[in-house]
Parts: sequence; structure tokens; C-alpha cells
Amino acid sequence: MAHLPFDQLEGEIWYDGAFVPWADAKLHVLSHGLHYASSVFEGERAYGGEVFKLDEHTQRLHDSASILGFEIPMTRETINAATRELLTRMKLVDAYVRPVAWRGSEMMGVSAQHNTIHLAIAAWEWPSYFKPEERLKGIRLDMAKYRRPDPATAPCRSKAAGLYMICTLSKHEAERKGYADALMLDWRGQVAEATGANVFFIKDGKIHTPTPDCFLDGITRRTVIDLAKRRGFEVIERAIQPDEMADFEACFLTGTAAEVTPVSEIGPYSFQVDAISRTLMEDYHAEVQPQAAAKVAAAGWAFAAIVLRDTHPVGPRSGGVFVPVRQRRRWGWVVWNSRPFR
Repeated sequence: MAHLPFDQLEGEIWYDGAFVPWADAKLHVLSHGLHYASSVFEGERAYGGEVFKLDEHTQRLHDSASILGFEIPMTRETINAATRELLTRMKLVDAYVRPVAWRGSEMMGVSAQHNTIHLAIAAWEWPSYFKPEERLKGIRLDMAKYRRPDPATAPCRSKAAGLYMICTLSKHEAERKGYADALMLDWRGQVAEATGANVFFIKDGKIHTPTPDCFLDGITRRTVIDLAKRRGFEVIERAIQPDEMADFEACFLTGTAAEVTPVSEIGPYSFQVDAISRTLMEDYHAEVQPQAAAKVAAAGWAFAAIVLRDTHPVGPRSGGVFVPVRQRRRWGWVVWNSRPFR
């Protein structure tokens, strides 16, 4: 993750159809999106210079805007091409990509029917959302005070900026208390999601996850459900009550930034990092990495690896990409990085 403030990074940002210097990508202080949250965005990950499921993300961006009552003036094809060119121009291999669309500043007030719709795309190096050592042993979650709203009161099918206000409040409170994140309930008091990731639980070899009826059905969530079913695991989407967490054996989060991250604790409830969680972590890396493997090998970049074999009782998975870590004379799971070994 970047150490400099984001407004001080170098490079370019794609802004309304043109590449502009990073420091020049600005908007007016009276932009409607800033005052009234008429803004939608996406979170995307590039592996080996390729964005995973780019077209799905771009389609969701368009859909989110439509739900908020405006139309992005650029086609999916234009946005996808701009994203790919941005990664090339920025020389990014493993990166986070953030497209954002918002209403401009022509009208100021609740109504903004004639405001210009703007779109920007930024990208930066971002190896991991949570600390790698915490991911391997499981992160700790607080129980959030705020709840995901009733779909009748908010456009929950949209990845809208305004819906993340309570997520920021909840994550800040969790971090102040020493947790990595927070678990949010919905307006009915049922388990919903973390502040920026979907949640899964494991019991007796079966995977349980809340039905996404008041929060986003994440792209990573759908990917992991598909991977689990390929393995033959039963995935049950249903309403989950908070007190059920006492009986679950394991828990993990999924998200573009979080990928598959095991959870060791939610409030008073504890979980193990089990074989199923590790298997899905590995399977997800294999799913997102094939193109990265070819590109990295072709470019002659070095590998960085997290060795999982010793901690994974099930062993290497078919379809995975294992490489020899010669410096340690052992096999490890590949996490691509453009930096050479030292």
C-alpha cells in the first residue's frame, strides 16, 4: 500500500477521456457528487498487469450509475481500454484500480438533472488489503454499531459512495479498538457483511453465507462460491443470526481488495483457519494468476512467495501454479511481485 498521501503520488489518471498528471486530476468543490453523494465507483485488482474480471466490474459501474439515475457517457469498451492503457502507462503489475463517476457542479441542490457526468480512473500499487501475517493466522473483527439499511430505504444494489459512510464509521471504530475490520448486521439484526467484504462461515464441511438482499453480491463472492462448488463443497445462502456464530468452525471474508481472508475472531466468537479456508485461498490465487504467471515469466521478473505447503494439510491443488523458491529450497504458493529477491 502507498506510504505517501494519495494526492502526492506520481503518474497519470484517466479523467474524462484524457490522461492527465496525477496532481492535476481535480474537481470543483461544488460538485454534486461531493455534497450529495451522487457518485458510484468500483474496486478492481490487476494481477500481472491484467484486471481480473474487468468487464464485470465495468458493467457494474454502469449499472450502479443507472440505479442512481444517471448515465456514464463512456461505453464499457472505452472504459476497459482506458484501464488497460493506464496500467501500461503507469508500469503497474500488481495494482488496485479505482474508477469513479460523479455528477458535476452545474447545479447545486438536491436536484441536479442537468449536471455533467464525470469519470476518472486511477491505479496504484497495492499488494494486500490486510497485513500478510494477519491474513495467514486470521484477522479480528469488531461488531459494528451501524447496520446495512433496508433495500426500501437505500439503493443497495448500487456500489454508491453514500452507502459507505457507515462502513467508514464502523471501520474507524474497529481500528481504534485494535481490530482489523468490523462485521455489520442488517436492519433486521441478521449477519450482513464486513465494511468492504462479504462474509462466509464453515460448519461440518458446509459453507454458509448471508443472502445478499441488502448489500452487494460481490464479484469476488460469486467467484469464490463457484470455486467452492467446483471442489464439491455445499454452499448455502441463507439468513444467518448473530448467535449462530458460536457454532461455526471457521470464517473468511471475500472481496476484490481482501481476496480470501480468514477470520479468527468476531467480537466474542472465535474461529480456526481451517483446510477449507486455505484451499479456497489457494484456489482463488490460482484463478486470478494464470495470465499473470505467463506475463511475469515472459518478462523475466522475479517471484515472491508465501510458503503455505507446511501449513496446508490438504496439499497443493490441481490447477494451481507452484514455483520453486530456490532461495529456500522448497515449494511455495506464488504471489507475483515485480521486485527481485534480495
